Amino acid sequence: MFTVLHSGSVHGVEGKRISVEVDISSGLPQVNVVGLPDPAVRESVERVRAAIKNSGFKFPLDRITVNLAPADLRKEGTAFDLAIAAGILTASGQLPAAPFDNAILIGELSLNGKIRPVHGVLALLEMAKRSGIRKVLLPLGNAEEAAWIGGMELFAVSDLRELAEGGWEGIRYEPGKAAVPGGSKTRKTEEEEPFGDYSDVIGQQQAKRAMLVAAAGKHNVILLGPPGTGKTMMIRRLPTILPPLTEAEALEVTKIYSAAGKLAQGADGLMRIPPFRSPHHTISSAGLIGGGSIPKPGEVTLAHKGILYLDELAEFSRQVLEVLRQPLEDRIVTIARAKAVFRFPADIMLAASLNPCPCGFHGHEYGDNRCICSPSAIARYKAKISGPLLDRIDLQLEVPRPAAIAGSAGRSSVPSLSSAEMRAVVTEARRRQAARQKEFGGANIKLSGAALRRAVRLRPDAAGLLDNAFDALGISMRAYDRILRLARTIADIEAADEIGAEHVAEALQYRRLDRKQTIP
Repeated sequence: MFTVLHSGSVHGVEGKRISVEVDISSGLPQVNVVGLPDPAVRESVERVRAAIKNSGFKFPLDRITVNLAPADLRKEGTAFDLAIAAGILTASGQLPAAPFDNAILIGELSLNGKIRPVHGVLALLEMAKRSGIRKVLLPLGNAEEAAWIGGMELFAVSDLRELAEGGWEGIRYEPGKAAVPGGSKTRKTEEEEPFGDYSDVIGQQQAKRAMLVAAAGKHNVILLGPPGTGKTMMIRRLPTILPPLTEAEALEVTKIYSAAGKLAQGADGLMRIPPFRSPHHTISSAGLIGGGSIPKPGEVTLAHKGILYLDELAEFSRQVLEVLRQPLEDRIVTIARAKAVFRFPADIMLAASLNPCPCGFHGHEYGDNRCICSPSAIARYKAKISGPLLDRIDLQLEVPRPAAIAGSAGRSSVPSLSSAEMRAVVTEARRRQAARQKEFGGANIKLSGAALRRAVRLRPDAAGLLDNAFDALGISMRAYDRILRLARTIADIEAADEIGAEHVAEALQYRRLDRKQTIP
């Protein structure tokens, strides 16, 4: 007998519909799985055989052929187990085929017939919905996550035996049992960590202003300075001033973490806090932007709609840093393989910290702290960061050691804004950008060409200052456009419709490395 069921596979971060065709015919007892399966899929034969027997069914002693179509698409993972087992049981007449019509089956089988949860459920359900499939049979452990995709009939099972006990109505899952998008709770990731508040930062008012501007316009930022001046502390507080993700953004980011298997078990709600990723400097190029024989998302994609923080930027290998150039410009990662091209979203805000030399004190000597690096060591250190990469970083700010800390309690005499106050400013600036986006087709950071020229209404004094800076500093055309975007964001923070000379002047002071053309 022959039967066809539907399952799915995650390629990159997107779901692909896979037809599971099962044919049982006379012949020597054997099972063949074809259609470019990887080892985990081929091994499913033994899992399915044991699960069927241990669940009280009979495994057919015939020739069984399982085809995963389309046959030219590489299949990986264990999500096909349930579909293969159900296909064998329906083809052999042990289960009725009708309930499986227009349904997608997802799940991994254990040897005793238990059904384990799998990764990438959100991507697979989005694919099913686009394909017109409304019924989903999946592990009970994935049901809450699947309930976030509306308009689907969910049937959750924890054991293969449940398919033969009372039909599908007994395993229908009610979405009301799960947290719904927009609820008060927030989905957490495995690496999520608590962040501090900007009110804790003593001094460094200019750096805090730079963080505010960066967050308001999603601009890339680098902080340069000696050790212990608060560079890392300042950047790690960036998530506290970012607005929560919108409904569409939250679902998109949660889908990426689901596909990567990085959602924490037992947490509920979509990811509402923008992700913050901080990879170690020993990371490889594939780990940063994604890779593998069947490419998986890297740190850039895991930071989508959030922040990618590279601490001690010059400690990363130059080869790793250079792969960031295309994602920072296009906001997408493209990985080509012989049989397919994978595209991963990469709408990130890059934040980095950097010492001026390997010891950290070149140009910042004080007390007994003196630079001990040779000129050649400093030159090698600087060479890790190319000009084209620096060109893509909008805010390049020096963070010096505070001259003094006022107050008997060790607090600065200048009032320090809290994260909540800064977040209110960022939210209002983004609201102004969103209103402008309807006319010009993009947020500030995405504006380019004619749309950028129309969006940035320069006053004569601002235009003159920018033209003089272009000639005096010798900045590139890319940096010129980024200064325009940065000035537009500063004007949004000040609730100004036109860009004035004061906004351009502030944007120019953030391009410190352009002024010196090198790291001090």
